[in-house]
Amino acid sequence: MSENPAAKPSGGFLKWALWGAAAVGVAAVLYIIGAALIKPGGGGELERLAKGEMAKLEVPLEPTRAPGHVFHDGAGNPVRIGDFKGQVVVMNIWATWCAPCVLEMPTLAALQKSYAGKPVKVVAVSVDQEDDLAKAQAFIAKHAPLDFYIDRERKISFVLTPPAPGMPTTVIYGPDGVERARLAGEADWTSPEAKAVIDAVLAGG
Repeated sequence: MSENPAAKPSGGFLKWALWGAAAVGVAAVLYIIGAALIKPGGGGELERLAKGEMAKLEVPLEPTRAPGHVFHDGAGNPVRIGDFKGQVVVMNIWATWCAPCVLEMPTLAALQKSYAGKPVKVVAVSVDQEDDLAKAQAFIAKHAPLDFYIDRERKISFVLTPPAPGMPTTVIYGPDGVERARLAGEADWTSPEAKAVIDAVLAGG
């Protein structure tokens, strides 16, 4: 009696399944290790400001430089976070299909407006698919003075230390390009708590 080949997985399928499981395991381990380098509010100036809208603010235990990962601006030019050295950078990872991202974007635009003339730059990086590029650009165009940026490889969440657990995630870099704090999830960036955090980073906190 012959066996039905479809009745059992092929060796190739099993191989890829095992590799996939291994990759997930490695990613989980890297996240756990990286997360040990981040702590919630509790000790320094920024930690003391982790309240209200900034209650989920996390501060690195060790200084971490911005990754050299390349994303692109609206004209297609390559951009790195390091290109904004000398400014406090509020990098937000978002997508048009992420409801909390869409909800908080007006507050990020208002944050940028409130720091007009000061060395603060809100860099909202879309991780939308290329098919949604026009939609993402049109969305940001409604939220002046924000500029449009897109990560075509959609890797920016994973090159952070630790990787971003989801979207939206906002990472705040000091003028020296070192991560000062981050917040996973939606927040009102027009709040007094958010302003206090940005002011502290501006002051070197």
